[in-house]
Amino acid sequence: MIKVAIVGTGSIAHAHLDGLTTFPERCKVVALCDIYPEKAEKIKEEYHLDSQVFADYEQMLSSGIEIDLVHVCTPPYVHAPISIAAMNHGCNVVVEKPMATCLAECDKMLEAEKANGVTLACIAQNRFRNSIYKLKKVLDSGLAGKICCAHVNSYWWRGHSYYDLWWRGTWEKEGGGPTLNHAVHHIDMINWMEQGLPKEVMALLTNVMHDNSEVEDLSLACLRYEDNSVAEVVSSVVHHGEEQGIVLQCADAKISAPWSVRAQVSRSNGFPEENTKLQEQLEAYYESIPDLKYEGHTGEIDDVLTALENGTRPLITGEDGRRTIELITAIYKAGCKKETVQLPIPPEDDFYTFDGILHNAVHFYEKGQSVENFEETDITLGNYQ
Repeated sequence: MIKVAIVGTGSIAHAHLDGLTTFPERCKVVALCDIYPEKAEKIKEEYHLDSQVFADYEQMLSSGIEIDLVHVCTPPYVHAPISIAAMNHGCNVVVEKPMATCLAECDKMLEAEKANGVTLACIAQNRFRNSIYKLKKVLDSGLAGKICCAHVNSYWWRGHSYYDLWWRGTWEKEGGGPTLNHAVHHIDMINWMEQGLPKEVMALLTNVMHDNSEVEDLSLACLRYEDNSVAEVVSSVVHHGEEQGIVLQCADAKISAPWSVRAQVSRSNGFPEENTKLQEQLEAYYESIPDLKYEGHTGEIDDVLTALENGTRPLITGEDGRRTIELITAIYKAGCKKETVQLPIPPEDDFYTFDGILHNAVHFYEKGQSVENFEETDITLGNYQ
């Protein structure tokens, strides 16, 4: 039985608890921690948990309660210190996206994982959506050919009041806008599809709708890979409809999530005609892939529990989380400095540390009044229909 603690009992903690409580024979939530302990008490009652409640994670870790796995569900600026403290106490860690605010923090987290012989997993639950999982399988089959151009659509919509919450909309507490906190899902996906990072990044940042936020609410980025293939990434909280997905224009066919396939071949004059045979092959291959037993957070939690039970590595590791942060950091550097950024980003780069990011970040507006908590706790976790 894996004994679990959750630090941070805000909205996203519900997705973790829904997953954890799916496997009562494999894990048990023994502790809840929140700087607002009344929130932890409320979620304890809602899920009928036999858990101790704490207001301080260090007190929780030192309490003597046996904890095997800590889920870190707090705002991004404390992901690193909480994760490192948990690993130093011998606990495995699942950290919510984004893994941390900067590469320096990611590296300290990876060092703590190695030093303590524990497992660090990073939430990227959309790899456990059938549409994304099956797209990766089709791509890996080679039927569509290599990626030539990828279109990554991280389209979300958030009202003005979204940034009224005290920690949102600030570089210091949230670490950035939708590029870091929303497109993190899609940037993980493109890294997974491409099996690596691009060699250079160009980007534009702006804020067009949220004057109560220092950070961007829209960014456009262009990525170039070693083989000269490219990708465009749009990170937004101003897109009505939230039509999210990835389109991969490959050498022999276009494949995408939500699932769509088109394939063409050349006529003698270079103009296209439909490659019906390949389209049918790709459709048949996609349909042959079994659905995942569990999707979203539940799917990833199942994967992490399985890894801990079997002594294997989870699908989404700390190294994966770091790669996502490196690409996001490159987008921010390119957008703030208005220059093309080369990867990898070395430790001597200003943007390697959080202090360096804060020093160089563009402030679109200054955040004024804020609220401590919202009464409404319902959130959306993406739209891939």
